[in-house]
Amino acid sequence: MFIRIVKLTFQPEKIEDFKAFFEEKKSFIRSFEGCEYLELYQDKNNPQIFFTYSYWTEEAALENYRNSDLFKGVWKITKSWFSNKAEAWSVDKLVSLA
Repeated sequence: MFIRIVKLTFQPEKIEDFKAFFEEKKSFIRSFEGCEYLELYQDKNNPQIFFTYSYWTEEAALENYRNSDLFKGVWKITKSWFSNKAEAWSVDKLVSLA
């Protein structure tokens, strides 16, 4: 398992659109084969900045998602609302609180 963290920065007038769109699409992403977890966070000091955290069974599962029609459709719309280029990291969990 590994974790994907994506930083998204939106145009101020598109923040509510993005939140509604994420709410509409999150169950489809969560049910994609290989996705074990998905959350969305909003920065406390800059409301234009969001982070997605997703857990994937393996890198191939994330790549399958990134090549899917679901991702392509979601990304096309989401990307059009950005004020800055997205940043992404793939990380391994080293310590669990559980």
